[in-house]
Amino acid sequence: MARRQHGVVTRRDLEALGFSRKAIEHRVRNGRLHLAMRGVYAVGWPELSREGRWMAAVLAAGEGAALSHSSAAALWGIGTERAGGVDVSVRRECRIMRPRIRARSRPSLPAHDIVVRLGIPVTCPIRTLVDRATELGPSALERMVNEADKRDLVDPETLRTALDDYRGEPGVRPLRALLNRQTFRLSDAELEVLFRPLAHGAGLPVPLTKQMVNGFEVDFFWPTLGLVVETDGLRYHRTASAQARDRLRDQEHVAAGLTQLRFTHHQVKYEPAHVRRVLSRTARRLAVAGDG
Repeated sequence: MARRQHGVVTRRDLEALGFSRKAIEHRVRNGRLHLAMRGVYAVGWPELSREGRWMAAVLAAGEGAALSHSSAAALWGIGTERAGGVDVSVRRECRIMRPRIRARSRPSLPAHDIVVRLGIPVTCPIRTLVDRATELGPSALERMVNEADKRDLVDPETLRTALDDYRGEPGVRPLRALLNRQTFRLSDAELEVLFRPLAHGAGLPVPLTKQMVNGFEVDFFWPTLGLVVETDGLRYHRTASAQARDRLRDQEHVAAGLTQLRFTHHQVKYEPAHVRRVLSRTARRLAVAGDG
């Protein structure tokens, strides 16, 4: 009939193909077209899929419109859409008041922040995260960042760097605060300087550092206790090969009878009491086991 996406077509497309007002109304009456939103029709069947509903909302909002905020997060698979309507951002000055559409006039929204996924214009993952950071609490936002990383949409380090291009946006501050915690990394020298007093305070002797153990370089090692401590600078982002190597290393250490602990760099610097407490309990347990 006319160019259509996800089962919907605009009145403008129909008219461009030569359909008159009467012809369109005739097709509505005989069930070949169903009004989905003003100026947008479902073709052949009144029930739209989720993607069809999104496409209808974008088409109804007109030129420069794209799925955004919670609806964009749902399309990317990193969040849940808010009930009651579709979130759409429009790159022009406008005032759109339509049922089932939450439209935002955003003439300053850069064109490069709009991409196409499944045929639907949508804000890119980074823009979507920046937008949602204005609406979500820290825990929900952290889950979104995690999902974006797991789906290989954007990793935390890349996201943190990209925030420089969004300076001044309302969502940047909460995102940066979250990412500084997640991607925080100490240099090896700084890490050792901070970690040694924690180990000493937990009753542990001076550890060996950067030793080869079971064929892998470890951060801290106590051979008399059979204790290995590893530290991670990144909380989430690990390539598939890195994850496989981590599993293999852990398995080799366990098979050799070693106890392994893992802390983030953030914990070492900002949560020393927790690190010291875990080290102390582990040291006591290993000492008892050794005496036995």
